[in-house]
Formats: sequence, C-alpha cells, structure tokens
Amino acid sequence: MKTRIKEKRKEYGLTQETMSQKLDVSRQTIISLENGKYKPSLILAHKIAQLFECQIEDIFMFEGDENLDG
Repeated sequence: MKTRIKEKRKEYGLTQETMSQKLDVSRQTIISLENGKYKPSLILAHKIAQLFECQIEDIFMFEGDENLDG
C-alpha cells in the first residue's frame, strides 16, 4: 500500500516525533507507515486523515491485489 503520509506531514510542517505524539503512537510507527511497511488499523487511519483534514483515501492508495477488482 502506498501512502502520502510523508508528503502530508511535511506539508503540515510536522516532524515524525510531533506527528507520533499527536496520534499517540511511536515514532517508529510513523517511520513504518511512511515506508509502507505497516498497515494501520482503521482507527489509526481515521486519526491520520483527521490530522490532515482529508479523507482516508487521500492518504492511502491501494495497489494490485489490495483492490476489489484485483
């Protein structure tokens, strides 16, 4: 899954540490999310979308077999 987390984080002027504090997760979680190595829970995805004032779909892009039409 590709994400726009790093792009949005920089757009909002947030460090990984600040973002992790706002979301109540570790900085390592933010790093893993940005690198596409961690799929967030629906709750965390929703919190990220709220933080960036957008829809979940604006942050997370599904690829290949992750889509319904495969």
